[in-house]
Amino acid sequence: MNTSVLPGDSFNQHHWSIWDALPWVLGLAVFYLFDGYLALGTIVIIMIIACMSLNLVLGYGGVETLGHAAFFGIGAYVAGLWAIHVTPEPITGLFAAAAVSALFGLLSGYFLMRMRSLTLLMLTLAVGMAVYEFANKWSSVTGGDDGLSGISVAPLFGVFEFDLVGRTGYLYALGVLFIVFLLFRAVVCSPFGLALRGVRENIWRMKLIGSPVTLRLVTAYTLAGAIAGLGGALYAQTIQVVGLDSLSFELSGNLLIMVVLGGVGRLYGPFVGAIIFLLVQDRAAAFSPQHWMFAIGIVLILSVKLSENTLIQKAGHGLKKWTMW
Repeated sequence: MNTSVLPGDSFNQHHWSIWDALPWVLGLAVFYLFDGYLALGTIVIIMIIACMSLNLVLGYGGVETLGHAAFFGIGAYVAGLWAIHVTPEPITGLFAAAAVSALFGLLSGYFLMRMRSLTLLMLTLAVGMAVYEFANKWSSVTGGDDGLSGISVAPLFGVFEFDLVGRTGYLYALGVLFIVFLLFRAVVCSPFGLALRGVRENIWRMKLIGSPVTLRLVTAYTLAGAIAGLGGALYAQTIQVVGLDSLSFELSGNLLIMVVLGGVGRLYGPFVGAIIFLLVQDRAAAFSPQHWMFAIGIVLILSVKLSENTLIQKAGHGLKKWTMW
C-alpha cells in the first residue's frame, strides 16, 4: 500500500493548539445536549479507539492487516469473562483486556511482522478467522453463537452506576479515549513514531541504516493490540453482552473503511472516520436497513476522489488558512 508522507505529518509538526480541545468540547457537548444519542456516542468513542489501534500499524507503520477485529474481540471477551468470573470492577477489567490483547499481539506479531505485502495480508486474515472460529467452537466459555451474556459491571470507582440511559458509560468511554489519545500522540510524536514512519516509507533503507525494523513493528503491533483490547473491553462493559460479531471480518473491514475515511496516518483521522461512518450508518440504516452499506460506499468513493488524503486534509488546510488571519 502506498502511504506517502502526508502534509503536516512530519515529526516536528504535532504541536498543541486550541483546536486540539475541539473533540473533547464536542464530546462533552453531546453529553449535555443529546441525551438520546449517548448510546450511539459511546459506540462512536469505542470505534475511535479501535481505529487508533489500526491507524498506528497501518497509517504509521505501513502494516496492512485484515484481521484487526481479533484484538478488539479478545479484549471484549476477556473483559466480559473477567466481570463474570473474577470481579465486576471495570478498571481492572480494562487492564486485563489490554494485557491479554497485547500478549496476543506480541505472540502473533513475532511471526507476522516478518512477512510483507500480500503474504502478510492473508496471514492476518487467517489469524482473525482462526480466533473467530476458536471463540465459536469454545461455546462452554464464550457462549458460541449465542454470545457471552450475564455480564454485570460494578459502579465505576464504587460510586457511579452504569445506568440505562448511558451517562456513566459515555463519560467512562470518553475518559478512556482521552488517556488513550494522549498515549497515542506521545508514541507517534516520539523518535519511535518517526522510525515507524521511516519503515512505512522505505523499509529496506531503514534496514540498511541498522534500524531494528522487525522489533519496531512487533512493538507497534503489540501496542496496537493493547489499544484495540481497551476498545473491546469498553464495548463489553457498556453493552454488557459480547457476540461473535466483535471478532468478525466485517468489523475488520469497517475499521479499515473508517481509517481510510478519516485519513491514513493522520492524528485525528480515527475521530473523523469513525464519526462519519457511524453517523452515515445510523441515518442510512434508519432509511433503508438493507442497503445502508450503499451510502457508506458513496461516501468512501467521494472522500477518496475529493482529496488524495481524504476528508481531513481539506479541513486541515482550511483551518490553517483561517488561523493565519
